[in-house]
Amino acid sequence: MNPVVVAVAITGSVPRKKDNPAVPILPSEQIESTRQAFEAGATLAHIHVRNDDETPSSDPERFALVQEGIRIHCPGMIVQFSTGGRGRDPSARGSSLYLKPDMASLSTGSANFPTIVYENSAALVETLATGMKAGHIRPEIEIFDLSHLHGARRLIEAGLIDQRPHVQFVMGVKNAMPADEHVLDILLGELKRLIPKATWTAAGIGRHQAEVMGWALARGADAVRTGLEDNIRIDKTRLAASNAELVTLACEAVTRHGRRVATAAEARSLLGLAG
Repeated sequence: MNPVVVAVAITGSVPRKKDNPAVPILPSEQIESTRQAFEAGATLAHIHVRNDDETPSSDPERFALVQEGIRIHCPGMIVQFSTGGRGRDPSARGSSLYLKPDMASLSTGSANFPTIVYENSAALVETLATGMKAGHIRPEIEIFDLSHLHGARRLIEAGLIDQRPHVQFVMGVKNAMPADEHVLDILLGELKRLIPKATWTAAGIGRHQAEVMGWALARGADAVRTGLEDNIRIDKTRLAASNAELVTLACEAVTRHGRRVATAAEARSLLGLAG
């Protein structure tokens, strides 16, 4: 059985404790929530940090605290920093890359979001990619639109990323890419044409989380993504108790599809990271 990396996006920029009290905000909360998710089977942690008032932050000290805690309490777990832009000064989005996380997210184009335009100018994308290359940080390419795959291909041609990035299709964000199975097939076809050596996953937002995970697993995805950043509920009637609960459900989905959850060492090997 081919192993599957289970990624957990623990916090994000949007959900607040008023939406679900389990959303971890303080670095100590994030470390503990990640530890629980790791013990449930997650081997990649996607990290945003927040200010004490729950607003998005780019504070390198907070990123450093969370990274250190994960490395102590979750041996071998992949630490992936977000360079996403919601609520963050563009000039600060790469300010924590000097800490050299294993990976960092990299959006290669702009997109409409529910209430804002998520701006990723070509100059900013190149700056972030250059910083990741300099720090030997593996990018996860965030795809919110078909054109973003072509943006990733241009970065490869410019020598800013290698031929085997990890690619994530983000589906179900209002005003951006819909959660549609046919759309995923189109995206995969283009990925295989443009970046045939890439590893890939797909993230479904909100109520689409489990559905998109199933589509990805059925198509041989290298990873799945879950977590309170994307989805705060188990169903219409119940909030998720923790990131660990969502990870448990993801691991069960992996098993149902005849796959197995990757160990930390397998996850690193699969995504081209050092042990």
